Amino acid sequence: MTVVYIAHVREYDKAIQSVRDHLIGVCHLAERYGEKLGLRSVAGLAGLLHDLGKYSDSFQSYIQTAAFHPEDSNYRRGEVDHSTAGGKLLFSLLHHEETSFHEKLLAEIVSNAIISHHSNLQDYISPNMDSDFLRRVRDKELPEYEQAVERFFEDTISREELSDYISAAVDELRQYTAYSPEQCFFLSKFIFSCLIDADRTDTRRFEEQREAEGKDEEGSSHEYTQQTFLFERYYHRLLDHLAALKDNNQAKGTINELRAQMSDACDEFASKPSGIYTLSIPTGGGKTFASLRYALKHALEFKKHRIIYVVPYTTIIEQNAQEVRQILADDEHILEHHSNIIEDNTLHIEQGDEADDGLITQRERLKLARDNWDSPIIFTTLVQFLNVFYAKGNRNTRRLHNLSHSVIIFDEVQKVPVHCISLFNEALNFLKQTAHCSILLCTATQPTLERVKHSLLKDRDGEIVSDLEFVSKAFKRVELVDRIDKPMTNEQLAAWIQTEIEEWGSTLVILNTKKVVKDLYLLLKETSIPVYHLSTSMCASHRKDQLKEIREMLNRKIPFVCVTTQLIEAGVDVSFRCVIRSLAGLDSIAQAAGRCNRHGEELSRNVYIIRHAEEKLKSLKEIEIGGSISASLIGIFNKKAERYGGSLLFQRAMEDYFTHFYRKMESSLNYYVPEVNNEMTKLLMSHPKENSYINHYYRKTGKPFPLCLCGSYRTAAEHFQVIDEPTTSVIVPYHRGREIIAQLNSIEWIEDLNQLLKEAQHYIVNLYPQEWRILRQEGAIVEHLDGMIYELRENWYSKEYGVDLMGEGELEFISW
Repeated sequence: MTVVYIAHVREYDKAIQSVRDHLIGVCHLAERYGEKLGLRSVAGLAGLLHDLGKYSDSFQSYIQTAAFHPEDSNYRRGEVDHSTAGGKLLFSLLHHEETSFHEKLLAEIVSNAIISHHSNLQDYISPNMDSDFLRRVRDKELPEYEQAVERFFEDTISREELSDYISAAVDELRQYTAYSPEQCFFLSKFIFSCLIDADRTDTRRFEEQREAEGKDEEGSSHEYTQQTFLFERYYHRLLDHLAALKDNNQAKGTINELRAQMSDACDEFASKPSGIYTLSIPTGGGKTFASLRYALKHALEFKKHRIIYVVPYTTIIEQNAQEVRQILADDEHILEHHSNIIEDNTLHIEQGDEADDGLITQRERLKLARDNWDSPIIFTTLVQFLNVFYAKGNRNTRRLHNLSHSVIIFDEVQKVPVHCISLFNEALNFLKQTAHCSILLCTATQPTLERVKHSLLKDRDGEIVSDLEFVSKAFKRVELVDRIDKPMTNEQLAAWIQTEIEEWGSTLVILNTKKVVKDLYLLLKETSIPVYHLSTSMCASHRKDQLKEIREMLNRKIPFVCVTTQLIEAGVDVSFRCVIRSLAGLDSIAQAAGRCNRHGEELSRNVYIIRHAEEKLKSLKEIEIGGSISASLIGIFNKKAERYGGSLLFQRAMEDYFTHFYRKMESSLNYYVPEVNNEMTKLLMSHPKENSYINHYYRKTGKPFPLCLCGSYRTAAEHFQVIDEPTTSVIVPYHRGREIIAQLNSIEWIEDLNQLLKEAQHYIVNLYPQEWRILRQEGAIVEHLDGMIYELRENWYSKEYGVDLMGEGELEFISW
């Protein structure tokens, strides 16, 4: 009788997926994903070996008992190591004195993916000069290892077939001739991504009782065929929309003619080969549709699989995605990915890496339901983009392979955090050079990313807008007014606004910290002036409703004040008659100016730059240093305006600003990690000859380091975060927020769960550690699904401020 070795058991009907079926299914999917970079067999090898350890008696005994006799189980979940065996086998076959460099490299890259597929990639060498990787693949004793290997060769593939498959993988790896530390890191992450997504996808299919879809067997070329008819339809719909705008009588005049010319330039530029290009359209110049026109045309001409918009703030996602949906008349194929609803650490078993124990429970279904970015058009944030490459938790890395063969548009690219600049540049260089991507950097305030140490490989003559200075002058709608000589308190600011509001009309005040924003709002509330408040303490749906009211006030031309942090600066389409901006970086000042007289309603309006007396910027070094450089440039401009073409908002001043800013922040660009006294770039991308850990290893052991690779991948992932303080996502009780919580508690099917998680993003607020501690102590946080999802109680959410740490929120306007 044929023995069936179990990989997974469905919880609700106790159906079995065999180890053989799972390994072959994952192998085929991983081949399809790896094919995108010519690494079909390399990725497939990871899939073929990843769960080899499930052939052991220990695992089979565990899964049988846990699934069918849980009352008798002596095992704890995740206790049986099933992920080491496959990596150990490959390492033993390929990593010894007789094997070639490419065989050793293959063993290191693929074995690491295998042993790490429920956690993070392991350190080849760690800060304590040990190798977690070698400890697993070479040194760890697995009592039933030989047994599992024999069953694998009997049940799944012969030794000869595996040898041939490995040879094909080695040949594929030879095509990458540079083998720089940067390239090896990204290739390792790419293979890891292919494995993780293939593993999750195959398990999900089993959970949903679906056979492998035909399209997955046909490879990446079929994926493009599926997308191309959508992109053709989208392209023509966009052209029809732009033609309608052109025919509109109100669309005449110099500004609208320039918008049309820049849009046409994007269409023409799209025929150039893929690269890293810049689109420096001034504020109000139609950047969203112009960049989309480039992306659609380029995707069609160069067979790209998807278009990805990356923005700094969720506020831009909400606005841009809605605009694009309306023009393209498609909701189904456009994904908004704001934030992760479920914290990744809640899905890991306490015992460590063996989180997948074969039982597909509700906890596992939540993991399977996460989006892997396989939609044709995706809107996501800069945080999510950087997390794909560098953050811990394999939910992030799972998406990486789907970035290949894409057009990626970075909106407001100047908002990349300083400590992530080098990492950002290296990721884009990989996407351009290896992953067949075309990248467009969109902003009116282009940063000089090509002038730093880990420089961005921009293409020469890569600016789409010709004669930038002429275009900038044509779009000039404001004058910057210097009021920084005397610092101003909130009381003085409120008094000034009261005196001038009738003359100014609609007024936007942008300050640097949430505290001074809220304090000014409370002061202005005591006056007769209508006042609005915007903050990241509000969920996306709440901000959207507030902005709708604000736009209605602007349309009615009623004098009022909106007080906000810098969240409104990047891409939010509002136009005030007056803007007051607290001193910050020149790029922030320029973006703030873009919210004033945005559509040229008047010949010119004023943007006042003030120095706020009450802002505490000690922990906001980028704003503090940016402000000091801006103050210097303002002083130079006041004496010699012609140096910058008559405006600090033009590109010449912006280049000077970023050159000085990056020079001043040079020590921060490579992401210093104080816990290990090293830079993130060195942890991930240092050459063995320059790696201090390798030198210490030799002095410690008296032996040369035995591996080709020396990255501290796990250490880096454990310390990486785009935002300085890690945040925790909570669903807030705004409108449908509570209803979504109730549905998440009862949901069964993964497809429904996927849709619900996407909707839940609109009702999420990310809490900083101090906020989280206060709310937990006050009993304001409710845990759901064993702590996988968090909800904020009603009294701690306000219709004015969003999250209210005082527990005095009022949500009487909510109806169910």
